Amino acid sequence: MTMPFDLMTDVTDDALLILFANGDAAAARMLALRLAPRVLSVAARLLSDRTEAEDVTQEAMLRLWRIAPDWRQGEAKVTTWLYRVTVNLCTDRLRRRRGVALEDAPEVEDDAPSVEGRMMDRDRVAALEAALARLPDRQRQAVVLRHIEGLPNPEIAAILGIGVEAVESLTARGKRALAAMLGDRRAELGYEEG
Repeated sequence: MTMPFDLMTDVTDDALLILFANGDAAAARMLALRLAPRVLSVAARLLSDRTEAEDVTQEAMLRLWRIAPDWRQGEAKVTTWLYRVTVNLCTDRLRRRRGVALEDAPEVEDDAPSVEGRMMDRDRVAALEAALARLPDRQRQAVVLRHIEGLPNPEIAAILGIGVEAVESLTARGKRALAAMLGDRRAELGYEEG
């Protein structure tokens, strides 16, 4: 089923992409009208060449259409994905323009944690879990709900069937106990400064 074009102005980019993946050509037109000018603007600013920016816009939009059937709604914003593709396409063109071969291009910083970082994270989680296990049940519940799950104190109070003041007391005592248990391991767990 195709949605009337004039009703699509309030539809999200995600929903339009999914409609296109399901065969709705009007959704593709609306998404192109909405996104292509923004992509062109970014590309033109990055490349300082309108013709190249138009080529990048076309390629970026083609890539969007290709991934439409595999789009996983909610994982990323369509615009975020599209801008990343646009920036990458512009970077490739700028490198070619400057005569930098891909193998000569500088390495891009990897945001993924190093092996040591992942090992340190695992050690920290294991230490925290062991210390949490040593807390009295109510303190552990309050600390986990507040500081790990991020729930507000009134919600924790309702969950535990106690007052908000009791939650505050439990979390404060739990945090102090954890600090005492883990305090001598700060350097080992990578928390010492300088």
